[in-house]
Amino acid sequence: MHPYVAVPATVALVWRAYSHNSLTPAGLVVAALTAFVHAIHPWSVFFALLVVFFLAGTAVTKVKHDVKARLTLSSSGSSGGESQRTHIQVLANSVVASALILLHYRQLLTRDKSGDASQACWPYGTDLLVIGIISNYAAVAADTFSSELGILSKSHPRLLTSWDFRHVPPGTNGGITLWGTLAGFLGASIIALTSVLLLPFCPVGLTSRTGKLFGDNQPGLEGGSGWGLLEKAAWILAVSVWGGLGSLLDSALGGWFQASVIDARSGKVIEGNGGKKVPLTSTHTKQKGNSSRRVESGISFLDNNAVNVIMAFTMSVGGMLVAAYVWDLPLITTWN
Repeated sequence: MHPYVAVPATVALVWRAYSHNSLTPAGLVVAALTAFVHAIHPWSVFFALLVVFFLAGTAVTKVKHDVKARLTLSSSGSSGGESQRTHIQVLANSVVASALILLHYRQLLTRDKSGDASQACWPYGTDLLVIGIISNYAAVAADTFSSELGILSKSHPRLLTSWDFRHVPPGTNGGITLWGTLAGFLGASIIALTSVLLLPFCPVGLTSRTGKLFGDNQPGLEGGSGWGLLEKAAWILAVSVWGGLGSLLDSALGGWFQASVIDARSGKVIEGNGGKKVPLTSTHTKQKGNSSRRVESGISFLDNNAVNVIMAFTMSVGGMLVAAYVWDLPLITTWN
């Protein structure tokens, strides 16, 4: 991005998070650094995806916030609902994409010795790193939409990782509903549509990365390197489906490896502050010598932040592997 766009856009993004009390002080610092990494890439699409994810995620978090707050409890003993996000939570959703963006930026500069990488277009069937970056945001957006909207479903969630698909309380890790699953695919679709509008696809008729005209280049699905309407439609579908699957993977990981702790008196799920693990014994119950908390599902191996990072990494790398197979690309091309 051009500095005169990147700088004010980054400042505006951080200021909005600060003014809406969305992030902790450390979270604001990490968000600013993350925005900087996205902004230095010559393509504007990745910064736009970060902004869209932040704004859309914030919007769905606020949907019926008072209702959601009554469905769960905080590990501190108060009602549930999303509090300020920490720097760890910011990194959990963006660190994989940030690393891939830096690698792709280096890749573009290596190819284009003139340094004007912003003029490069993206030929069909190339650049697996782009697949990884988009996959990251499709998956984390799907997970956010699924979690924030799925908990409002009128039907009780069922535990994805249980043999009998049993009912569990709202907010249980690994619990899914049809409404939440559809919401996840909606979140991924928003990322897919944003990317198809802003990615510098090489159009049919252009074959070089710099956009130089070489004649009648064929669409990618016909053996060429151009992106026609059919290729872009397939891209939207693929990104939407892959992101939605990322939400289901997050549910599976959470259901297996993240303990869902229930308050036995109210039957509500207890949420860990900042995505951390929930202790089975609170400070209050320690003083009384008993505990009203029990594990509903999962083992206490990972916290929510670790689950998010693993899911994002898996979907990013998995997306690149699938694209490499479909496009018949050697993985070594990822670094060239």
